[in-house]
Formats: sequence, structure tokens, C-alpha cells
Amino acid sequence: MKYTKLGQTGLEVSRVCLGCMNFGDETPGVHDWSLDEAGTRPIMERALELGINFFDTANAYSLGTSEKIVGRLLREMADRDEIVVATKVYFPVRRGRNSRGLSRKAIMAELDNSLRRLGMDYIDLYQIHRWDERTPIEETLRAFDDAIAAGKIRYIGASSMWAWQFSKALYTSRINGWSRFVSMQNQYSLLQREEEREMLPLCADQGVGVIPWSPLARGKLTRDWDEETKRSETDRYTKERFDENRDRDIVAAVAEIAAEIGGPRAQVALAWVLSNPVVTAPIIGASKIQHIEDAVAAVDVTLTAEEKDRLEEPYTPRGPSF
Repeated sequence: MKYTKLGQTGLEVSRVCLGCMNFGDETPGVHDWSLDEAGTRPIMERALELGINFFDTANAYSLGTSEKIVGRLLREMADRDEIVVATKVYFPVRRGRNSRGLSRKAIMAELDNSLRRLGMDYIDLYQIHRWDERTPIEETLRAFDDAIAAGKIRYIGASSMWAWQFSKALYTSRINGWSRFVSMQNQYSLLQREEEREMLPLCADQGVGVIPWSPLARGKLTRDWDEETKRSETDRYTKERFDENRDRDIVAAVAEIAAEIGGPRAQVALAWVLSNPVVTAPIIGASKIQHIEDAVAAVDVTLTAEEKDRLEEPYTPRGPSF
């Protein structure tokens, strides 16, 4: 495993982050492809063995049970001082008028709830899961700054928004002397490159670490276009975000290059994301140990300029996907 700093911080993270969205008790009405604690355990063990020290979850994943499972396993398997635990706030986990969003009240309540579920005294990277149009960004940032001062958070990050919104947040922190977002968690893959237009240049300019979600496009880049999985059969987002007419040629290019270099398609797709110098660590989901091993191996895969050109050439503009 290789390691790098998260943005301009001194925090060292592995070049691969393990996403924990698919860890948790099965939640009716949310998704039925989660791994319970027994299914999660070997994946977490292998991730730690291979040097992954960066784990990303959210309060809303499986209605909080992802945080519970991740917290229990990390407390058992890892040295808390050597791992980086990230979680998020915004989407509702409970019922109530103040259960959603980024108000001071919601943040303080959900932060304590996440700490309790994780069984930890602090969160390394606390992220806003989405932009809250109903709450002034000043209120959100001040609440985060106070939570950092209280020792409950080490760093703060953001996820999936317009570049002008992120710029506004960074500027607001600066003029008020508050802690600022050190990372951006946005969608970025060979099938979704719109962040290259404004968000990634902004992050490069401001020294913000980029930790992309869905770098394998929900697995579409790892298999033949018509091949289905349990998740893809039931996940409406897969059908909404990807289109055969525009994306099939990109998937085919990944398959061709993987065959030429003699490696799995996942390694090719991840190596392409990792080749962007602004990317700190792509967040990969894993339901099998092989997924972890392929992702870690991708860190050492170097694509040639010609291979990157072939992967990028079929791409056509599309709308952003938050």
C-alpha cells in the first residue's frame, strides 16, 4: 500500500479508501444487498492486512447499522490512533423535523449519535453528505468549528455539490477564521467526468483532497455491459446514471486494455482515477475479498498515455450526478 496526505493536512491516508455503504443490517425499503457483520468481517480483515487505513461510512447507511458494524470491527481489529474513520451527516436517520440537513441542532445531535454507534470518542473526517439549501452555510461551518474545538472531530469534508457552493464554503471559513473543508467526496469515474470542468481544478487550486465515490461506476466498469448483479438489478440509481448508448464503448475499452495487460478490469478503471494528481484516494465498495485485493493492486498499475487516451476518447458530456 502507498500513502499520501489528505489535501494540505498532515493526515496520512492509504491511496485506497474502503467505502462501507454496503455494510449493515438489511434495511427494508433501502437496499437488500448489505453484508451483515459476519459478511463484513473478512473484508475488513483483508483491508487492514493490505494496509488500508481509511474507512468511509455515513450515519444514513443502512439507517445507522453500517456505523455500528464498522465501529465494532475496527475497535476489535485496529489501533484507533493509526486508522482514519470518516462518516457523514445530512440525510435523515430518524423521524422528526430536525432529523435532516445541516442546522446546528441536526449536526450536534447526529454527531453524538454517530459517535455512539461507532463507539469512538472522535471522528477523523466528518463530512456533509450534501449541500443544505435551507440552512445558511455560516451556521453549518460554525457548528463544525465548535465540534472541532470540543475534540469530537479532527477534520471536516464535503461531498457532491456545485463548485460555486464549495468555493463559497471555503471562502466563508477563511473570512471567519473557522476550520475549513479539507476534502471533497464527489462522483468521479470513466463514466462520470463532469467534475473535471470546475470542481477538480478548484480542489487543486485550494489544496483540497479528493476522495471520489463510485470510481468503478457502481461496478459497470468491471464487467460486461449486460451482466447484472444483485445490486444492479434492484438499484434504481444504476439505471438512472448510466446509459448504454453513450457508455458501452467506454466499458468495452476498459475490457480491451485489461485483456492486453493481463489484469482485472477494476484495476484498469481504478488506475485511471488514481492517475489524476488531484485524487487522494478513491472510495471503493467491496462485497468480496477479491474486490479489496484488486483495488489495492491498482495502486501499482501505471497506464500509458496511449491507454489513457483510448479510455477517455469515447466519453461524451453529460449532466452532473449528485
